Amino acid sequence: MNDAVVVGAGPNGLVAANLLADAGWDVVLLEANDAIGGAVRSSTDVDAAFVHDTFSSFYPLAAVSPTIQGLNLQEHGLEWSDAPAPVGNPLRGGGWSLVHPDAADTAAALDAHSPGDGQAWLDLYSDWQRVGPAITEALLSPFPPVRAGVDLLRHLLGARGLKRLQLLIGPVRSVADQRFSGAAAKMLLVTNSQHADIAPTSIGSGLMGWLLVMIAQQHGYPVPRGGAGRLSQALADRFTARGGTIVCQARVDEIVIRGGRAVGVRTTDGTEYSARRAVLADVSAPALYCHLIPRQDLPFHVLQRLRFFKWDPATVKVDWALSTPIPWRDSPELAPGTAHIADSVDDLRRWARQLAGDWIPDRPFLLMGQMTTADATRSPAGTESAWAYTHVPQHTRGDAGGRLSGSWDAADAETMTERIEARVEEYAPGFTDRITARRILTPFELERRNANLVGGAVNGGTSGLTQELVLRPMPGLGRAETAIKSLYLASASAHPGGGVHGACGSNAARAALFHAR
Repeated sequence: MNDAVVVGAGPNGLVAANLLADAGWDVVLLEANDAIGGAVRSSTDVDAAFVHDTFSSFYPLAAVSPTIQGLNLQEHGLEWSDAPAPVGNPLRGGGWSLVHPDAADTAAALDAHSPGDGQAWLDLYSDWQRVGPAITEALLSPFPPVRAGVDLLRHLLGARGLKRLQLLIGPVRSVADQRFSGAAAKMLLVTNSQHADIAPTSIGSGLMGWLLVMIAQQHGYPVPRGGAGRLSQALADRFTARGGTIVCQARVDEIVIRGGRAVGVRTTDGTEYSARRAVLADVSAPALYCHLIPRQDLPFHVLQRLRFFKWDPATVKVDWALSTPIPWRDSPELAPGTAHIADSVDDLRRWARQLAGDWIPDRPFLLMGQMTTADATRSPAGTESAWAYTHVPQHTRGDAGGRLSGSWDAADAETMTERIEARVEEYAPGFTDRITARRILTPFELERRNANLVGGAVNGGTSGLTQELVLRPMPGLGRAETAIKSLYLASASAHPGGGVHGACGSNAARAALFHAR
């Protein structure tokens, strides 16, 4: 009999399986698809000579995650690669806003745009060096983060404590206006905040912007050499080297519960996998509570609370094989791996307001990846493996551009891609002439390829404050433990949410080990 069954071989499931195997447990990991990786996979689907990441690509949170770093994945073939610059924004008025590898160089460049912003950047970075470790530990630990919380409280009560508190809870627009005078520095902070679905005017967006842009400054935005799938493969190889078993094409359709306790799972072909100690589910919270747990075994109040679960916005992603690097109108001093396309902070606020109102934005904010720039193995010399994605509503009220229905059929996919490519053309004239192949991933196609990306939501549920910390995924179930004994939620629907940091899987494994003792 297995000690544990882990459902789902995405990054969180792989992390959880590894940690249980490290503790000496006999673990079987079940994956519904024909390959491991979840949202951390790569392929040559677009062009046989190009490697494209199907979902996620850059992993700044992995760079600061104690869980990922503690697994020593370099011993299992993982190599990290970095672009000359981690992240930047082409500016509407010309030039770039860019994070350089050295903070002094970033500051000098920002000072050239607006005198005084360079020192303000160094002040932010100095604060990050003092407080950052406590923040990342607090965010990536099970809630409540007692040890990290005490350390963080010490910093908040000390000198500059009020300013630090404003960073942690303030809207990013206000934080940017208070700290900087020029557009270049403001755009770095605000655009990085939009990796989560928190509007620039909402509480908590300041923390997200500061967190990601400071990680970029300190650690970069690393990518796995050879493709995102190399990260998943390293996790899988580490797990099997410790005696773990992975079974693909094993779709679980029921958690087996006896006496109020999870004792195994049953797959669609009728196979039952028993679990002596625990079942860990790297699936979305709605999938676990509404589909996998038999209705008669679930307390009524859990279903009632789940009615208020909110998904993050949907996503449209386009991958391109390009015959040359992206022909930016103004060449950046250093080529960034990640580029953000937005005209201004006001433009971002307008985009976020349209999205919040369930309108498809007419001028989408783009998050772009220049993958060959970050890792030369991704495509032939002189070419570029690139992508861009943007968010759209889960349920569409209308299209601010007047052409899309929100059904995401073939016509919508083409029209949205034209809108995305036209946006890139504004900053890189001739971009579309370089396209030799492309792949369009609509919200429904993303979900078809990975069932956890419901409606194209990539973060396991909204990152808004109403569904974070003790409220994630729902009030009363804000930890990895679920309403069923020996059953643990190990996906991004659990605290701390989306991003490839492994913390959701780690928290679930730690909970299972604790209760087994």
